[in-house]
Amino acid sequence: MPASRRRRVAVLVLEGAKPLDVGIPAQVFTTRASMPYEVRVCGARPGLVTGGDGLSYHVADGLDALARADIVFVPGYRSPDREDPPAAVVEALVAAHERGARLAAISTGAFALAATGLLDGRRATTHWHYTEALAAKHPLVRVDGNVLFVDEGSVLTSAGAASGIDLCLHMLRGDLGVAASNHAARRLVAAPYRSGGQAQYVPRSLPEPLGERFAATREWALHRLGEPLTLEILARHAAVSPRTFSRRFTEDTGYTPMQWVMRARLDRARELLERSQLGVERIAAVVGLGTGTNLRLHFHRVLGTTPTDYRRTFARGE
Repeated sequence: MPASRRRRVAVLVLEGAKPLDVGIPAQVFTTRASMPYEVRVCGARPGLVTGGDGLSYHVADGLDALARADIVFVPGYRSPDREDPPAAVVEALVAAHERGARLAAISTGAFALAATGLLDGRRATTHWHYTEALAAKHPLVRVDGNVLFVDEGSVLTSAGAASGIDLCLHMLRGDLGVAASNHAARRLVAAPYRSGGQAQYVPRSLPEPLGERFAATREWALHRLGEPLTLEILARHAAVSPRTFSRRFTEDTGYTPMQWVMRARLDRARELLERSQLGVERIAAVVGLGTGTNLRLHFHRVLGTTPTDYRRTFARGE
């Protein structure tokens, strides 16, 4: 959602912080003229923080950065199941949350959020290797090890490092709209949308080399949203049976093919509402939903709002 001032984003680096986990929110919520965010990387105290994988971080800010932040990210860190973060860190996270900041964990950063008690009674996730440890250490947390990220409103958690991108794009989409999120995804050369409910990984005894073919089919479909797109049409393009296509597509994206098509159509409708003056009836036709009534129905069912209210919120970033 547009704001009159830059939102402050704090990336809290703990001892043993994982480099990719630190870099993801700093890159997605980058401090630049086109983005209403100001990113600060901080630690338990200013100075050198020993990270993981042979890297260290020299941070200019301590926990005072959390007192000014609108969003606080906690990247994953080494051996989170062995000991809690320092008491001062836990207290600063609780205080930031009480002040209204959103707290978001990437990978094993979920252990730091769990130590605050803010995840008690809530769903949460972490890297699949640590889900059992998180559940054992914090039994009041409803750990879901089979998703990419979990949005519980003011506290959010994600699985391994790459799913941190999905979480950040999800948050960006909620703040600024789908056009801004898609622009950030293109800048990162990342998938613009993966369902938070998608499985972290799908074990197979033998690999089936269909992922790239399905990626091409998804891209093909995105350019034909105004045309009929049935399961049979999509499977024919992918050159597999509808049954195989449906099963593998769901594994790859977290959606059935028809759920994905609907999401793609609604996302395209959101972009047009944000960036054009086209009427609702015309947008419905362009994205393949037929009528304005149909667009309103699906818009409300999936997004909980109306096209008119959505446009009022996001159109042209006003």
